[in-house]
Amino acid sequence: MKFTFGLAALLGATAVVASPIAVETVETAIEKRNPENINYVQNYNGGAAQFQSNLGAGTFSAKWNGNTDIVVGVGWSTGAARTIKYTSSYSPGSSGSYLTVYGWVNSPQAEYYIVESYGGFNPCSSGVTQRGSVTSDGASYTMCTETRTNQPSITGTSTFTQYWSVRNSKRTSGTVTVANHFNAWSKFGFANRNFNFQVMAIEAFSGSGSGNVQIQ
Repeated sequence: MKFTFGLAALLGATAVVASPIAVETVETAIEKRNPENINYVQNYNGGAAQFQSNLGAGTFSAKWNGNTDIVVGVGWSTGAARTIKYTSSYSPGSSGSYLTVYGWVNSPQAEYYIVESYGGFNPCSSGVTQRGSVTSDGASYTMCTETRTNQPSITGTSTFTQYWSVRNSKRTSGTVTVANHFNAWSKFGFANRNFNFQVMAIEAFSGSGSGNVQIQ
């Protein structure tokens, strides 16, 4: 897979307060607007996919048509073994695309995907090392890894490992218990620490399709 750069967009709120009551009011308003503390926008070639996002609502949308690699989504500037609940309308057709939890680990450097649904290409189908399966959130996920040698990464050009879990029964809404995948991957060298960003994302690299996603 091609590397995808993330573009941080931190959700900020500035207020002048005169008492603890005012502080509490501002914090409560922020929590209601963004209960999952979403603070990061992933926007790689989003212009080629009519990408739009709303951090406060935890939503994004994309519509792609062509062979430009795009990776877009919203999430967190620092990854974690969190539980992610999402809903979406994801219509990939036969395009090369994934609806996925996506992120990076700083050291040992790794790129990871928890693929909930995909179009015409299963990323664990060929050219990878098969790693068995993990059961999580009511389904079996096929695991695989791939070593990327001298490829673009979050630190420039480097060698790193990709970790994949691909859900065998596709879905477009539900809950992803990220810890189950991190723990399963740890048997194959996944660090489970030193996290960079983590997002709910759509990646597309061929064909046409569309998607609207919300983190709940």
